[in-house]
Amino acid sequence: MIGGGQTATVPAERSSCIYFGRIMHVRLRPFRHRFAYRVFSVFVDLDELPTLGRRLRLFSHNRWNLFSLYDRDFGPRDGGSLKAWIEQHLTAAGIDLGGGRVRLLCFPRLLGYVFNPLSVWFCYDAEERLVAVLYDVSNTFGESHGYLLPVAPDRAPGQAIEQQCAKRLYVSPFMDMSATYRFRLDEPGARLAIRIDQEDAGGRGFIATHTARRAPLRDSTLLRACFAYPLMTLKVIGGIHWEALRLWRKGARFRPRPSPPPGDVTVASLSSR
Repeated sequence: MIGGGQTATVPAERSSCIYFGRIMHVRLRPFRHRFAYRVFSVFVDLDELPTLGRRLRLFSHNRWNLFSLYDRDFGPRDGGSLKAWIEQHLTAAGIDLGGGRVRLLCFPRLLGYVFNPLSVWFCYDAEERLVAVLYDVSNTFGESHGYLLPVAPDRAPGQAIEQQCAKRLYVSPFMDMSATYRFRLDEPGARLAIRIDQEDAGGRGFIATHTARRAPLRDSTLLRACFAYPLMTLKVIGGIHWEALRLWRKGARFRPRPSPPPGDVTVASLSSR
């Protein structure tokens, strides 16, 4: 609530939508390896999910459809309330949304299947100020871990968000665990821009980017996504294994997989920047 009992108006550019774009990965050491592929993502307000499932014919919440989003695919992976889960972690980190909204950027299920290497949660307070971002990372071994990072309160409107944290979850068999993630992203609007650099003792070794343009979340745009990106969710997991094979053939060194980190979320402070 804002002064006078008025609820903050949700900007149109932050309501649930779909993004059409491209993901690019570049490995810099010990040899250069690059690949890119086209993707679409949904950007959904968690409070709007039940309404979206009723408004759209091709999209359902916790039910099978051409496109769907299941609560058990995110957060605690137990089917519980995603809003309650993220608010619990925000409270533990000393961040109070005051009834604000949380929006999730992710791949939806397509014909019942999805794999999300990265889902990004944008957490807004009651005055629609972005106060925290959760990077929810999954690997192909069935493990996941979130990195919850506050947004600097003195960030100027339109200024890029820059955050960092230590890597905790094993993601690729060809990358070191002793590394730092550096995130740079713009607040989602007409365009989407996310960049992640992985750095270790030898410097920057890997870059991932996700750039996209916004479109309204309608049955017509979902149908366009289905035809323009057929079986995209299967291509994501297939592409991961194909690129791993290419890296192995180039001579990439295998790193053994350690035990996953305790807990489902690591909280980083502004002082860690």
